[in-house]
Amino acid sequence: MTTAPAPIRRALISVSDKTGLGALGRALSERGVEIISTGGTARALRDAGLTVRDVADLTGFPEMMDGRLKTLHPRVHGGLLALRDNKEHMAAAEAHGIAMIDLLVVNLYRFEETVARGADFAEVIENIDIGGPAMIRAAAKNHAHVTVIVDPADYDKLLADMDRHEGATCAKFRRAMAQKAFALTARYDGAISNWLGAIIESPEGKAQGFPQTFTVQFQKAQAMRYGENPHQQAAFYTGTRAPDTGAPEASVATARQLQGKELSFNNIADTDAALECIKQFDVAKEGPACVIVKHANPCGVALGKSHLEAYERAFATDPESAFGGIIAFNGPLDEETAAAIVERQFVEVIIAPEVSEAAAAAVAKKKNVRLLVCGPWPATPAPRLDFKKITGGLLVQEADLALYDKLEVVTERAPSDDEMADLLFAWKVAKFVKSNAIVYAKAGQTVGVGAGQMSRVNSARIAAIKAEHAGLALKGSVMASDAFFPFADGLEQAASVGVSAVIQPGGSIRDEEVIAAANAAGIAMVFTGMRHFRH
Repeated sequence: MTTAPAPIRRALISVSDKTGLGALGRALSERGVEIISTGGTARALRDAGLTVRDVADLTGFPEMMDGRLKTLHPRVHGGLLALRDNKEHMAAAEAHGIAMIDLLVVNLYRFEETVARGADFAEVIENIDIGGPAMIRAAAKNHAHVTVIVDPADYDKLLADMDRHEGATCAKFRRAMAQKAFALTARYDGAISNWLGAIIESPEGKAQGFPQTFTVQFQKAQAMRYGENPHQQAAFYTGTRAPDTGAPEASVATARQLQGKELSFNNIADTDAALECIKQFDVAKEGPACVIVKHANPCGVALGKSHLEAYERAFATDPESAFGGIIAFNGPLDEETAAAIVERQFVEVIIAPEVSEAAAAAVAKKKNVRLLVCGPWPATPAPRLDFKKITGGLLVQEADLALYDKLEVVTERAPSDDEMADLLFAWKVAKFVKSNAIVYAKAGQTVGVGAGQMSRVNSARIAAIKAEHAGLALKGSVMASDAFFPFADGLEQAASVGVSAVIQPGGSIRDEEVIAAANAAGIAMVFTGMRHFRH
């Protein structure tokens, strides 16, 4: 393959997104490039005062069938596909009057946007681009000789490269643009396939359920020093515009790092866990909240009158585990709170929707601490999908965004208002603790967390041990269990440490036995009708 610069003398431009079109056209014209164009793009270029040759003039055929047929012609594809250093190719082009096309600037009909705004079936079908992907693939395949641009953000890069190479583009630039072009057509075809696969069972032509084939695309955001362990290589990819892989709200993927070392594989995973947990607590309704995560589990969560108080109470849950943890807040990080954190403990990451200049300055005293600002998030999260990779496959599910089905008091004693508030607090935290999950809480503070055990009663025991080590009293606290108690032993463990109320999904064949144990201990118990396993 040739690595020589490829001169640009003739360009074909046909774009749906006309951002920067006039400026690009003028810049190419000033560099002596002949411009060929189609339909609305040609009109826009002429309106900008540019001389444009219609593609119909090139092919000898008019645009027809409502614009469905205009660029699917040998004089277009021959000009894109011909190898300039192949004598047979060039002889065939000369014999059939095929002019070389050195630059293709194309972006596609807005299929995904059309689907997203709820257009009907016929309109969506009409927004499936055919000629555009065909030309893009042809130009990208022949990138040894042809430059292809599919993103207006690359117009300035194109012009800069042409200027560096006296009106040509270098092989490295063409190869990068070809990769981007194939990524675009792959995503585009994947979006169409996903949409069609989701409407197969729907006579109304509306997407429903999961598609028959599932295509996603992610963009490499960061190469990493290593993965979960130093012997594992890793990279961080974020969602592009493929269905449901984007980040519609505040996330680690969209957060801005203000300072600190590069985020590691485990930093990103744990920060995501902390941020998703803190989103459960609405600062306007519940006040300041703090979540501390260690190895993907909340080790301390608390509400407070200020973010400093919330942090102090979250830290008190498990000071040992908080060392080297991730700290998330549901409101602006202030100087006093930031200073308290960095003076007290080693912390890997701090993340908040806003960070004051004074807080940033306080954290800057510990230059390795990673400080992230993620922006606000909506009170009601947008529906999205959740992925779990297994060897040889991908598990796909709706994200666990709901909290409970209904709250049903099943014991003789109903919880007090304060107990109910603590039950809901503990229930929110339990959603983000690895199963089997047990959370003890009191007065808006976790006082013991048991995570990831094979036995639920052992999680309850571990949570009690954590509370004892932290010097926190369990008497009068509440307990949340992410799934039902299969036996009464978990409830009996709670009773033995002085728990006054319990929240759990219910649904065990031994529910009556568990309820009887709660009644015998004077414990109030609430069923949610919804479990929250987290594996």
